[in-house]
Amino acid sequence: MKRNPPSSHDSAHSRRTFVRNMTLGAAFLGSGAAGALAAEVGEAAKGGERKLGVALMGLGLYSRGQLGPGLLRTKLCRFAGVVTGSHAKGAKWSRHYGFPERNIWSYDTIHEMAGNSDVDIVYVVTPNGLHAEHAIRAAAAGKHVICEKPMANSVADCDAMIAACAKANVKLSIGYRLQFDPHHIELDRLAREKDFGLLNRMSGEHSWTFVERAWRIEKSLSGGGPLMDVGIYVIQAACRGAMGQPVAVTARELPKTNPRLFNEVEETIEWTMEFPGGVTCEGSSSYSRDGNRFRAEGAKGWIQIEPAFGYGGLRVRTSRGPLDFPEVPQQSFQMDDFASCTLAGRESPVPGPMGRDHMAIIEAIYRSAADGGRRIEVRRA
Repeated sequence: MKRNPPSSHDSAHSRRTFVRNMTLGAAFLGSGAAGALAAEVGEAAKGGERKLGVALMGLGLYSRGQLGPGLLRTKLCRFAGVVTGSHAKGAKWSRHYGFPERNIWSYDTIHEMAGNSDVDIVYVVTPNGLHAEHAIRAAAAGKHVICEKPMANSVADCDAMIAACAKANVKLSIGYRLQFDPHHIELDRLAREKDFGLLNRMSGEHSWTFVERAWRIEKSLSGGGPLMDVGIYVIQAACRGAMGQPVAVTARELPKTNPRLFNEVEETIEWTMEFPGGVTCEGSSSYSRDGNRFRAEGAKGWIQIEPAFGYGGLRVRTSRGPLDFPEVPQQSFQMDDFASCTLAGRESPVPGPMGRDHMAIIEAIYRSAADGGRRIEVRRA
């Protein structure tokens, strides 16, 4: 990693910081989950470990644009099949990605995976409101499960998913790709090592302009509006910066500029998260403007990631100057990490309970907004 010279720190400290950051960039992610991934994937690949078969459940935009291509870049995974409502669509994917047509299942035949040794992992990429049903059925078929974020539409559904995977003795992970991106891993490092002191003031926004009706604004399928869709990224970043979960939230929903379109879910929502030790985060998410940033401040400095939450093009600035990290295939690293977890018998760094904790925060935010901004304590497991 390349770092611009700091403007106001002693040269010894600057050299130490520079060397540490160079090591991080060169090795991609020398700590935490990413370090485990780099070591275990490397050893597994050298050791000739078999690649684990992944079936994608749901062939929408994210599967088409990110997960399918991402599987081609993994070292420990292979594209083994699909679950789709259209056999014809599945056949096209079979021809394109080279898995056999027998590995095309419908949502009514998920149970038939139980007799298929080609598939080890099912990645659930269906609408939020279907995650619990589909993850539970995949687990019952004996398959490890990755579930796209948000984990489900309620804490109760999250609990049911965790219980089902435990009963079936399969692993469960949530699709938090940014856990494996070096820009956010630097946030982890700063929080852990306290280079800037305790990161006690955080803020973030993830918003985009939504212009036509789709499942994301149908509450039964989405569970909510932009908070469920992209605001959850701000929540995850804040929990990483605080190294824990908030104890309480306050929130407000802003007046709708397009009430006909957003007649089931919020259009814009703002919230405050309170963490132990006086740490706070101001968050916002909207479907009527664009925003993509996260900032964390301590007594001795700050870090800002902007853009903060995309598939690429992330940028980091700090009070000591900008940082330059490599672009990485987030989804490929994420899926390889889960394969590594499965092969090595370790727990995922983005496990089901993390998704459940984030859903508890979201439920508290919605309760606060519905109750005039009243302070709501976050439910613990």
